[in-house]
Amino acid sequence: MKYGEEVPMKAIVVIPTYNEHDNLPELIHKIRHSASDLDILIVDDNSPDGTGGVAESLAAKCAGKISVLHRARKEGLGKAYLAGFKIALLHGYDAILQMDGDLSHDPSYLPVLLSNLSEADVVCGSRYLRGINVVSWDFKRLLLSKAASEYVRIITRMPVSDPTSGFKAWRRRTLEMIGLDRVCANGYLFQIEMTYRAFMKHMVIREVPIIFYERSVGCSKMDFQIVREAVFGVPKLRLLGLNRE
Repeated sequence: MKYGEEVPMKAIVVIPTYNEHDNLPELIHKIRHSASDLDILIVDDNSPDGTGGVAESLAAKCAGKISVLHRARKEGLGKAYLAGFKIALLHGYDAILQMDGDLSHDPSYLPVLLSNLSEADVVCGSRYLRGINVVSWDFKRLLLSKAASEYVRIITRMPVSDPTSGFKAWRRRTLEMIGLDRVCANGYLFQIEMTYRAFMKHMVIREVPIIFYERSVGCSKMDFQIVREAVFGVPKLRLLGLNRE
């Protein structure tokens, strides 16, 4: 697909879940309302709260539009996304979107991400493109997030305002050129690595402004190991041997 062409018709959104029993029905309802033509793949890591069963019930009500990938155990955000991306590529999707399963990403932005994909290889929903657009974060968390974004920008030299964003749309060929089997990161560093690999391949990266909402139900998946991976993992991205060919 060349730039400027119409957005591909065959598109899917990949949603990794772990203990999102209460959030998933509302999220799927909002996706179906905002982007009814979009297929949905839920990747559940054997959630102990029964999220997998909820996903199956939702899929049964929308046969052919919603599918569920059940994984044996919780292995991390990155591995869940990679498994979903590989299935999407296997089934011939031209555009693959990704978003959180906790309602922090507003599904009304999905058409915006998809439409911008006609002029880019990857489109990122940014919390910081136009100021700070985050709801229900305290000052300490906002400061930490902004500092992390600047840290990543300095180390990687990516011209991206929100390199840790998990709300994205990818062209098929972008994921193919990145080479999913070469992706190393698993936690939140996964989001950075994926965009960095696209950057190093001279892919066109476009950002669109979004509003990010802190989850109101359930618990955050952030822990010390994830923070540690992100802090010490970013410099390692420069040592991966990636070249801007």
